Amino acid sequence: MNTSIVKKNDADGYDPTPENTWPDIADDEFQLLADNGRDSDLISRPSKSYWQDAWSRFRKDPLAMLGLFIIIVIAVAAIFGPVFSQYSYDGQNIANQNQPPSSEHWFGTDKFGRDIFVRTLYGARISLTIGVVAAAINMVIGVIYGGISGFFGGKTDMVMMRIVDILYGVPDLLYIILLMMFLGNTLQSILLALSLTYWLGTARIVRAQVITLKYQEYTLAARATGSSNLRILFKHLIPNSMGPIIVTVTFLVPSAIFAEAFLSFLGIGIQVPMASWGTLVNDAIPALFTKPYQMLFPALAISVTMFALNFIGDGLRDALDPRLKK
Repeated sequence: MNTSIVKKNDADGYDPTPENTWPDIADDEFQLLADNGRDSDLISRPSKSYWQDAWSRFRKDPLAMLGLFIIIVIAVAAIFGPVFSQYSYDGQNIANQNQPPSSEHWFGTDKFGRDIFVRTLYGARISLTIGVVAAAINMVIGVIYGGISGFFGGKTDMVMMRIVDILYGVPDLLYIILLMMFLGNTLQSILLALSLTYWLGTARIVRAQVITLKYQEYTLAARATGSSNLRILFKHLIPNSMGPIIVTVTFLVPSAIFAEAFLSFLGIGIQVPMASWGTLVNDAIPALFTKPYQMLFPALAISVTMFALNFIGDGLRDALDPRLKK
């Protein structure tokens, strides 16, 4: 098909005559564009998943990365430090009792001649284990409880949330101390005591997320395809709520560590010769004014760990919340 070209005539103005047309172009004059040139005008960027994008934003937070580095260093030192040391956490040497920090004993020794540096590293094992395990247990309980409450709603939600309100009204330390007195001062009893109420905040957050998401289009589509309620809850709603859940659990870890340290400080936590950071602080109270180094290093370990975990929690909150994306 010929395409007419309007040509301007010097004398008469415009003259759209047949001779002022482009000739037909033969088919063999067309050339295929090479593959590498087809998208040359496009500005593209590699696609990222939700978690890749969150990790990318998390890495841009210097405090969060510092906290992550500190926790990794403490965990590695707690696992391998006592193994390569010539001292044990319960080895007593009366000849070296109450020694100040030196090249031989970096953190000094206690009243029984035990190396405080090794006992601090060994205490990190117990404190971090209690924090991580307690947070994991409370995450499971809180996610299941809050998910069921928010998804089914109605009377089920009302009854389950009133139970949460009642438990919130009772001071945590009250029944934790009572439970420790009945079950004894063991690692298992501490984990059980911390698992009684620390899941309440997680349950409320998960409930709020599920209530928000259960009327989204993908939830209605899953229901239309015949998916069961449990499948919708655990395959669609809870995975899409993992951002706030992970942030909440991150803040549970320092809370559990501090609770264990406080219980040990009161004398109802981990008992000697086992060492947690709270136990070490409690043992150093009699010599606080004469040998303050015995309390300084365990207390400093607790403080640094608290700060590091809170930095990580703040970084995760900023990275996993799409509304804070810059």
